[in-house]
Amino acid sequence: MSRFILSVLMTVSMLCTANSQAQQDSKTTIRATTTNKPLRIAVAANFTPVLKILLADFTKQTGINCQLISGASGAMFLQIKHGAPFDIFLSADSERPKQLEKTGFSLAKSRHTYAVGQLALYSSSMTSLTQLSLDHLKRPAKRFAIANPDIAPYGKAAKETLEHLGLWNTYENRLIKGINIGQTFMQLRSKSVADGIVAQSQLVLNGLSGVTIPTSYHQPIEQQLVIIKASKNHPQAKKLTEFILSPASQKLIISYGYAQPQPKEQVN
Repeated sequence: MSRFILSVLMTVSMLCTANSQAQQDSKTTIRATTTNKPLRIAVAANFTPVLKILLADFTKQTGINCQLISGASGAMFLQIKHGAPFDIFLSADSERPKQLEKTGFSLAKSRHTYAVGQLALYSSSMTSLTQLSLDHLKRPAKRFAIANPDIAPYGKAAKETLEHLGLWNTYENRLIKGINIGQTFMQLRSKSVADGIVAQSQLVLNGLSGVTIPTSYHQPIEQQLVIIKASKNHPQAKKLTEFILSPASQKLIISYGYAQPQPKEQVN
């Protein structure tokens, strides 16, 4: 009889232990699920389509889900300084990442050049490239589209291009300024404005043709990224950085109309 009682007690003890372990495993699973938030990526409008292509492979390889927030670099820069919950920032310039680094908003040694932008002259009124050249700029239309030079890096470079050609005063009062290069491209694509300066990558992605503007006409459009210091997803953000800077990703980025970065990184 005593053996029977001992057996029952041992069985109950094992069941209790198993139940406790199951509860612990359940808590671990819930904790892992609740902390597996998507990586929040603030990305410049011009690079968004290419990043979407890259992220398809990145998520497949790593299992890391991502959420894109696309917009003007200047606007997102201000949002970061006011506490926006981004994990990583892919700017259309180098100035804003440098400022975030200088003021302590970015993770140390996380600033890298991930792409170098190129400008292109585009005209929806021209049916072929044989009709379009930079000489077209000497015959200004009533309206001409560029991104806003005050907040958009591609707009700043477009202004520098017109200044280089001695045409800024001619065009200044004719400009239709987009809040970012994405809006400028949509204005041209919809033909609400016939002529303008856009990102070469936008033309490549949409199967359109334009005239590439020599990079000597403007300051380099070095597009840099930084990891946000306040982020709780530093490991995931570092993995994304490594993925974007990998030779395979860089080759794809260049194929979509970006220039070859100069071999001088790391930039910190």
